[in-house]
Amino acid sequence: MKQLVFATHNKNKLAEVQSILHGRYEVLGLTELGLTDEIPEDGSSFAENASLKTHYVYERLQLDCFGDDSGLEVEALNQEPGIYSARYSGGGDAANTQLVLQRMTGISNRKARFKTVISLLVDGEEHFFEGQLNGIIVHEPRGSHGFGYDPIFQPDGYDITLAEMTMAEKNAISHRALAMKALLDWLLL
Repeated sequence: MKQLVFATHNKNKLAEVQSILHGRYEVLGLTELGLTDEIPEDGSSFAENASLKTHYVYERLQLDCFGDDSGLEVEALNQEPGIYSARYSGGGDAANTQLVLQRMTGISNRKARFKTVISLLVDGEEHFFEGQLNGIIVHEPRGSHGFGYDPIFQPDGYDITLAEMTMAEKNAISHRALAMKALLDWLLL
């Protein structure tokens, strides 16, 4: 089976992508390859951050790889937390979620979206893929699956949050799954 390197140390993201590409590609994370460096993420967009990750890994390992940058964009918060989603509060997932809920207090416009941009470097050539999932921010966390903002994000057309879905249900609709599908379609050309 062909291998792809995913430029991440995030075990949750790695498991999600391995599940999406199961049977098609063996996806290896950076920890498995012994690259423990913290990769700089100082771009001004999801695409820039994804590109920084893949170039960093490609330069060190000389292996085809992909990296993503993802985040939650809340319309009423001027698209925050955006590229700062993982470090929005300075704490972990629960603190980030609580900060969004706190800032949404009294706001009726609950529209939000999850966005993923993937940079793929193959033979030194870069390609980008994007996925987006629209929904709303609920008033309190619900569910115990997933990670990040999943407990407060309810996708359009559903009455449950991402954290109330199984991984298979989430992977059928998620922003990352849509971006990965675009990447996979390109790889299978």
